[in-house]
Amino acid sequence: MRAIFIVLFSILSIMEIHSQNRSVDRKPYAAGKFYSDNKDTLKSDLAKLFSECKKPSETMNVRAIITPHAGYVYSGKTAASAFSATSKKGDYKNIFIIGSSHVMAFEGASIYSEGDYVTPLGKAKVNREIAAELMKKSPLFDFSSDAHAQEHSIEVQVPFIQYYYDKTPPIVPIILGTNNTTIIKAIAEALRPWFTPDNLFVISSDFSHYPPYNDAIVNDKLTADGIISGDPAIFLSVLKKNAAKDTPGLVTSMCGWTSGLTLLYLTEGNKTLEYKKIDNSNSGDSPYGSKSEVVGYNAIALVEKKQDQKADQKLIGKVSFTDEEKKELFDIARNSIKSLLFDNKNYIIDESKIPKALKQQFGAFVTLKLDGNLRGCIGRFQSSDPLYKVVSASAASSAFEDSRFPSLTKAEFNKIDFEITVLGPMKKIDNINEIILGKYGIYIKKDSHAGTMLPQVPIEYGWTLEEFLGYTSRDKAGIGWDGWKSADIFIYEGLVLEENKK
Repeated sequence: MRAIFIVLFSILSIMEIHSQNRSVDRKPYAAGKFYSDNKDTLKSDLAKLFSECKKPSETMNVRAIITPHAGYVYSGKTAASAFSATSKKGDYKNIFIIGSSHVMAFEGASIYSEGDYVTPLGKAKVNREIAAELMKKSPLFDFSSDAHAQEHSIEVQVPFIQYYYDKTPPIVPIILGTNNTTIIKAIAEALRPWFTPDNLFVISSDFSHYPPYNDAIVNDKLTADGIISGDPAIFLSVLKKNAAKDTPGLVTSMCGWTSGLTLLYLTEGNKTLEYKKIDNSNSGDSPYGSKSEVVGYNAIALVEKKQDQKADQKLIGKVSFTDEEKKELFDIARNSIKSLLFDNKNYIIDESKIPKALKQQFGAFVTLKLDGNLRGCIGRFQSSDPLYKVVSASAASSAFEDSRFPSLTKAEFNKIDFEITVLGPMKKIDNINEIILGKYGIYIKKDSHAGTMLPQVPIEYGWTLEEFLGYTSRDKAGIGWDGWKSADIFIYEGLVLEENKK
């Protein structure tokens, strides 16, 4: 009898372990409420929406769309317009769907990581590798099944994706539970490694809630114009001004404003991108809606500029700094580390004394060297922060957060040499012969793996182009020596600043 009990206990233990490793798909909640729960009816409804929606008159390279999430009979045609701005071929590697919670408040973001999203059209594969990496790298990302179970903002986008694209890309479903703008900005920075041309970001949001029809038209245009500006501060100011007008019935100008703000933080200062209006409507335009209390909808696309892109790629070549400005940057880098190392507090910068040139928005890396050897190197490719803030944060990260090295010690501090590399925009290339050693840094990305080396590195080590690609691919991106051959390759220029010690 005892032997039977032991066997049964072992079987139950194995079953429990197996159940813990089993994926849990997110079942449809909005089906039958916001859209049809019948597969054939749903496909027919989507076909009608895409055939009747307003479509862009030109082909665009779309990086993101803002699209509504109400019932299809109200907002479906506007949503179809947003998706119609993208390529039907489904060339995107992943589609990030970002929505703001209607169900619960929580700090940070909930990313679905336990299974796939299910709709009447079948399963939409979730890229769980990206979900796991985001949760590992940022404490702001977690998984809460409660945050997704009855939230419709993500789900209603999935049938559009399943129906429209010839090949359905994996999705990354993210729900924001916070309205803290500092946290939202940090979430945007955590997402930045995936904000690349091979991924599409879908921002799920309706606009004005419950004003009369004509008031909604005015309100929604103002809010959309705030987004079109590309400036987070202008967008937030518009929301504040709209709220102060006491428009009858107006509860919010944009229910997913935190999701829209996330996108604006990702694009702030990027002159190669622009927002374009595709279409707009409100529930009063539907035969099922009243005009006394409506919900507004906008279809907006974020696209790559066609004419200005080439000129912007050369921007870094026109940038220069005076000796005084260079000294200021190095003082900021050194004092940012010193304050944390000796006083255990962040270095306070007097912004009123910062030269205008250092307030430009550039990415930058800060490299630390000890006796000529690398001792830390961390930075940002692009940032919505001014250069001096990027340098301050990157210096501290290089000293204390570079996983290749232990934290910098007090004994090492005075022996450290600094190097600052100011970065220009990234450009995807199809031919490695475009890489000029010493002029361009490279960024290699394959799926969720990515890595970079700065322009000066191959010159310092005397590498060939093949070695530059191989070392970056193997040691930085972690995809093997020849991994670059099947990966996406980006180039960028860098202006190298060296500390002038006397």
